[in-house]
Amino acid sequence: MEEQQKELDGKWLQEGVQRMMVMLESDSRNESFARVCVASFMTRMNPTVAETDDVKTAVSEAVTNSIVHGYPYEKGLIRLVCAIEKDTLTVQIRDWGRGIENVKKAMEPMYSQSVRGTERSGMGFCFMEAFMDDLKVSSSVGNGTLVQMKKKICGGKRTE
Repeated sequence: MEEQQKELDGKWLQEGVQRMMVMLESDSRNESFARVCVASFMTRMNPTVAETDDVKTAVSEAVTNSIVHGYPYEKGLIRLVCAIEKDTLTVQIRDWGRGIENVKKAMEPMYSQSVRGTERSGMGFCFMEAFMDDLKVSSSVGNGTLVQMKKKICGGKRTE
């Protein structure tokens, strides 16, 4: 935990940036909790229902990946960080699980690693890319994965 705190020091309290952080156990019941946390946090941006649904879907996919693939056989921690800066919502999902050997391959449609004896669709990263404006994934085998997503929230205003 000390290492995770150092990662946040100096970044947490910035002028004009609102933040939220939640630590979750890698339990499938926490996927819906993470989704609701982010949806509640972003209400201050006055998002449309469609914008909220897009973000909730992307968060659901990222947290599910951490639970199913990051910690397939044991419990672990997942950190959810959200930030609002002007009209942009940034969401980070971080786990310290098994990591992804080949991120580029994992982001291909229909690619999935079967875990826990279940078949997965392999569309999680595709959904995250489709519903968010920006997606970055960094991972290291044995050290976990960081998913960072951004979405500009227009709140019903047209942008050209």
